[in-house]
Amino acid sequence: MPSKKYYEKYKDYNKEYMKEYRENNKEKIKEQRKEYREKNREKSKEYMKEYHENNKEYSKEYSKKYRENNIEHIKEYRQTPSGIKSNRIGNWKQYGIIAEDWDELYDYYIMSWNCEYCDIPLVEGPSGSNRKCLDHDHNTGEVRGVICSTCNVRDVFATCVGSCETL
Repeated sequence: MPSKKYYEKYKDYNKEYMKEYRENNKEKIKEQRKEYREKNREKSKEYMKEYHENNKEYSKEYSKKYRENNIEHIKEYRQTPSGIKSNRIGNWKQYGIIAEDWDELYDYYIMSWNCEYCDIPLVEGPSGSNRKCLDHDHNTGEVRGVICSTCNVRDVFATCVGSCETL
């Protein structure tokens, strides 16, 4: 094993070599990191959670700068199918909805065409009486179904306790 003197002597050379290596192997390194994260999903998730907890101010400042410098990219991403999905799932989480498999829930939501209570055709969009809504129990976070905004406002699933099936 090389001595400490060796590392000190070739420190600049090693630094330059590693910089060049990273530059020439960006895709390879990116793929290796991706594979690692996939194999160690829980470990990576826990590490990032702990890192952000310990570096709240830095994380907050970094996110702010990123948003300022990439506003156009962010706007474009939000219009893509994956951006729309990510945004919708994020909103559901903020509303307190609980799901074991978010992808499955999203697919169920997207594939629902009629209100599960009154059976009118549902539409996507920010307004309208037949706008699609993901109904959930506000106490437990459990999803009850995909219904129109009219039924959601009337809270029909909450009033039919026991006789309505949950998702």
